Amino acid sequence: MAVYFISDLHLEPGRPAMAQGFVHYLQNLQDADALYILGDFFEVWMGDDFDHPFVSSIKDALRALSNKGTRLFLMHGNRDFLLGQTFCEQTGATLLDDPAVITLGDDAVLLMHGDSLCTLDVEYMKIRQMFRNPAWQQDFLSKPLEERIAFARQVRSESKSGQQMKSSDIMDVTPEEVDREMDQAGVTTLIHGHTHRPDDHRWMHNGSERRRLVLGDWSDDCGWMIRWSEESGLQLSQFTF
Repeated sequence: MAVYFISDLHLEPGRPAMAQGFVHYLQNLQDADALYILGDFFEVWMGDDFDHPFVSSIKDALRALSNKGTRLFLMHGNRDFLLGQTFCEQTGATLLDDPAVITLGDDAVLLMHGDSLCTLDVEYMKIRQMFRNPAWQQDFLSKPLEERIAFARQVRSESKSGQQMKSSDIMDVTPEEVDREMDQAGVTTLIHGHTHRPDDHRWMHNGSERRRLVLGDWSDDCGWMIRWSEESGLQLSQFTF
């Protein structure tokens, strides 16, 4: 059996080809003991009360996978941090904290979405702190759905404009923060997404080798995943639908 990791699909009704590719991907996970979705599963999520045929099709695909016995785990991203327990109950998923440590074979592995590692982006870190505040979330979710959707459109527009003004270094992880998180978790391997810069980084830290696997974002015809098995270990790969 194998364990799979994906992130940054940014699913939305306007991109049906990617949604179809994702459903096909789930249907072909024949050897999956577990699937971890490490954030930004949806392009935007305004609350579990959002009802749309597109969302229902994704829920059905996830439930079909969990009903087959595959353990399903979800982690919040910066786009879908309002995914809640209702969504998890409807799909058979378990919501993970960010960060979270899991065991693969004999090794402890740190899982993160990755946005909290981008500490040079001071403006974003302030916004993140507000959005992740339980009191802010409770107040936001109490507002009418239409008002929440309008707010999301405004934030997305401002975010796209702001990203054009930022350097690529600011939008990537801070190496010192990566080591700090790994030190705190007591691990030598980290898996995350968010940056859309897939890679398998290896370096030495205090005499020990460390590894950081970065998941890529999905497009309309291809995606990125990490597969782990006892025989092959962790492997990052791109695939087509």
